[in-house]
Amino acid sequence: MAAKQKILIVDDDVNIAELISLYLTKECFETMMVHDGEEALTIFDTFRPNLILLDLMLPGIDGYQVCREIRHKSSVPIIMLSAKGEIFDKVLGLELGADDYIIKPFDSKELVARVKAVLRRFQPEKPAAPTPDAKYVEYPDLIINLTNYSVIYNGEPVDMPPKELELLYFLASSPNQVFTREQLLDHIWGYEYIGDTRTVDVHIKRLREKIKDHEAWSLSTVWGIGYKFEVKQ
Repeated sequence: MAAKQKILIVDDDVNIAELISLYLTKECFETMMVHDGEEALTIFDTFRPNLILLDLMLPGIDGYQVCREIRHKSSVPIIMLSAKGEIFDKVLGLELGADDYIIKPFDSKELVARVKAVLRRFQPEKPAAPTPDAKYVEYPDLIINLTNYSVIYNGEPVDMPPKELELLYFLASSPNQVFTREQLLDHIWGYEYIGDTRTVDVHIKRLREKIKDHEAWSLSTVWGIGYKFEVKQ
């Protein structure tokens, strides 16, 4: 029998945390609830969750800081929670490494669907040889495998959240094709993010920090239009 996937719920509202736990337990997830940022950082190393639901407004260390601290040591998926009316900077959350966000109050079915969708995208497996039907592209010193969500750069695995990997794969699978920010938003993030083109810029910046330009290829900016994965002839 497969082990249950583990969800860490970080919310200072005990009632909301218990409600979320109930929803997810019914879907056969194992959950743990904590109610402040410091406790979340302490529990993270021992509980080793597959995904974190992280409230923005926490006593002491807020959700942004918790996200920042966890990203220093792990690429585990993080979904941020924010109450309607709170000041929530979606782009800041993405810059810090969040993979998605949900505004409270939320529908239980939406919450479960978002959790399952993020977990489907994030499968931290060891890189494997591609199968014939694998979604896989390879360039000198770079292998991007969307089937098992792995990236090998200069012979070493590179940890990156699902959206970063999906963006890199999408560009690399259409070499030298220019995509506008709007096209990338629509393909990678869907209709919800249309109009917020900074999201793409944030992710490109993070990719460039991890994947440096190569003599054979590069992540190139096409000024005034968007981006392309440039393969040099």
